[in-house]
Amino acid sequence: MYFPKLQRLPELDALRGLFLVWMTLTHLPTRFSDFVNQPFGYISSAEGFVFLSALLIGRLYIRELTENPAGAAWRLWKRSLKLYAYHIFLLAFAFTIAASWAVHHHRAAITNLLNFYLNHPGTAIVGSIFLIYCPPLLDILPMYVLFLFLTPLFLSAAVRVGWRIVLAASTLIWLLAQFGLRDIVHTWVVHFTHLQIPLQETGAFNLFAWQMVWIVGLWLGARSAQHDVPLKFVPRWGIALSVAICICFVAVRHGWLGPHLNEQALGLLLDKWQVGPLRVLNIAAFLIVFYWLRKYVRAVVAREPFLTLGKASLQVFCAHLLFVFGGLAMLYGEMEQLTGITAVLLLAVTFISLFLVAANEVSKKRREKRNAKKPPSPDVPAPPTVTAPCSSPSALSG
Repeated sequence: MYFPKLQRLPELDALRGLFLVWMTLTHLPTRFSDFVNQPFGYISSAEGFVFLSALLIGRLYIRELTENPAGAAWRLWKRSLKLYAYHIFLLAFAFTIAASWAVHHHRAAITNLLNFYLNHPGTAIVGSIFLIYCPPLLDILPMYVLFLFLTPLFLSAAVRVGWRIVLAASTLIWLLAQFGLRDIVHTWVVHFTHLQIPLQETGAFNLFAWQMVWIVGLWLGARSAQHDVPLKFVPRWGIALSVAICICFVAVRHGWLGPHLNEQALGLLLDKWQVGPLRVLNIAAFLIVFYWLRKYVRAVVAREPFLTLGKASLQVFCAHLLFVFGGLAMLYGEMEQLTGITAVLLLAVTFISLFLVAANEVSKKRREKRNAKKPPSPDVPAPPTVTAPCSSPSALSG
């Protein structure tokens, strides 16, 4: 494989930062979540975040994996273990502080999220360690950890047998996911582990469907590292068709096409957690349009605070969950959303804090890079070199 010099694309970091802002607004219990819940059709911040993360990983690691497979695999595994540690920390927070607050102060919003843990704490703790039990809001990070851990296998397979076979296998698994593969695997896991965890408590995301989002991201990232992005070969009629498809799905999303063409009527075909067939079509069309508008997108998003947030995206993602739990802890009685000054203050504190977390992480990475470039200083200074005087022919000739 030929890999030209890799150019940094700051707009990819900025896009990831934008998706984090979108995701945070969706998760925080305020009225803003109603406005940002899939406004552009059947595409959410979760798909964007997972896809872009895979694209960046494929772009950065495909060359190293061909030149130094063991080193690249170790770096990816080390990163996945670090994220696993983040996940365990978030679980510990949810199972102790959040759960205690919910029980003692009768906060139904958090109690409903942690209902299985509150009723079966032992099974929940063991299951969560093995990434089987995944409470709501805490289910996207386990998926990310698992996909990242398997990425060396995915990329190695692509190098050995080619992307066509990898993509075909991914599509087959996605297709089987539409017909109950997850249920079959869940039954086997429960039988093997003896952990009686219901299917709905293993997380909303169907991993066998969502793996296709990750694999396609890796593929496009690896191809972009070779300056060979397949999207640039889409003909003009394909772009026009994609625009029409995107407009159609926006109309369906907002109920402009009547009762027979809406989300309820189309059901699982548009399902987010299963990544239904029509949702795949919507994502593919949106991706094509997005690529051909990339110059305008870059001009809009490649700026702060998105750049900084995107450079520390995983730390920001973990931090945003703490503020979401904080917002849920403020709900009481029949209240479903925060309003007024309380909502505004929650949003302000959340985004200021997330930017500070990101800025601190970016600054830390810069210091580490500067220290890595500095030559090591010797512990003991070398003695001065003494040059013997050239006072004889033998010294000149020696």
